[in-house]
Amino acid sequence: MGKQHNKVIKRSRRKQYLKRKKEQAKSSVVRKESAPAKKTAKKAAAKKATKKTAKKAVKKSAAKKAAKKTAKKAAKKAVKADPEKDGE
Repeated sequence: MGKQHNKVIKRSRRKQYLKRKKEQAKSSVVRKESAPAKKTAKKAAAKKATKKTAKKAVKKSAAKKAAKKTAKKAAKKAVKADPEKDGE
């Protein structure tokens, strides 16, 4: 009989727990709708800023890659133009 009793208690406690969680979820939804107007604006601005910085970083890395390529090409041309200096 003890096992049956434990099962009944567990069920009732679970029901109470779920009821509390539902009430908490409902109250938090109401709070979220009314309060964070400023926070959403800040988040949107932050997202835009991160996008801009990401674009700048991509441009910088592309410029660095292009500079490396041109330096390599210039070095190859110099070697081809004067092969005697390469051996020194």
